[in-house]
Amino acid sequence: MEPASIRYKNVLTLDRLKEVLSYDRQTGIFAWRVQLGWKGKVGQQAGTRHNRGYIHIMIDQKLYLAHRLAWFYETGEWPADKIDHRDCNRSNNRFANLREATGSQNNQNRKKAPGGASKFKGVSWHVRNRMWESRIKRDGKQIRLGLYRTEEKAHAAYCRAANEMFGSYARAA
Repeated sequence: MEPASIRYKNVLTLDRLKEVLSYDRQTGIFAWRVQLGWKGKVGQQAGTRHNRGYIHIMIDQKLYLAHRLAWFYETGEWPADKIDHRDCNRSNNRFANLREATGSQNNQNRKKAPGGASKFKGVSWHVRNRMWESRIKRDGKQIRLGLYRTEEKAHAAYCRAANEMFGSYARAA
């Protein structure tokens, strides 16, 4: 998920982007073509890592997320919604690692949050029934997939539903 503190209008043109930055689609790294301020020198890697792992770049007093810039740089179009990092590494902006996604797809391609009673994503302990419950979220709505005697069976139900609903965006772990 992109940081809420970074909000901008897509006012940057493709010509301006390519005038000030070069982008290596194999490495995902942007470099300055011109010096815009006292910080970035010509040829130097552009951007800084945000505290949530994303790379952001300041161009003409506006802050941009590097993965969105990479998409724009390569396709000539601003993304309609989210840009997902296939490998969940928020600073890996290689073009092959990026893909457009809806909010639900982007959220599905996350690793299991630390903690919780279960070692599996989408599985929790249902105290009242004393069984493992499997749930998945789609479009902001929680969908109950059932109660199971073992964590493994609950997780298998989660994996089936995730693959059915999200295809290549599904992440089991």
